[in-house]
Amino acid sequence: MVVDLGTRTIGIFRLEGKLHAYENVCPHQGGPVCQGTILPRVVEQLEPNSKAATGFRFDRGDMHIVCPWHGFEYSIDTGEHAGTPKFKLTRVQVTESNGEVHADG
Repeated sequence: MVVDLGTRTIGIFRLEGKLHAYENVCPHQGGPVCQGTILPRVVEQLEPNSKAATGFRFDRGDMHIVCPWHGFEYSIDTGEHAGTPKFKLTRVQVTESNGEVHADG
């Protein structure tokens, strides 16, 4: 869900019963990151001895949001970019009580 909160727009995600919320601004170039595609992290599979690539698989334990502008991909759980942790989404604190979600700020 993407909502306006004062002067900010935030995205709120529920994964396995836990809420995660971020400002809807991609740290790469300011795109509306929370309005991007949600998908599992793609992991390259490697041969144990030779490290030769054998294909790819989805890691459904690490769901990602992909910014629609340039494809920058972030873990919904941590807010970190999949390959470059210096790019990180700005977290917004949220709580839930009596079926209502409340965001700080």
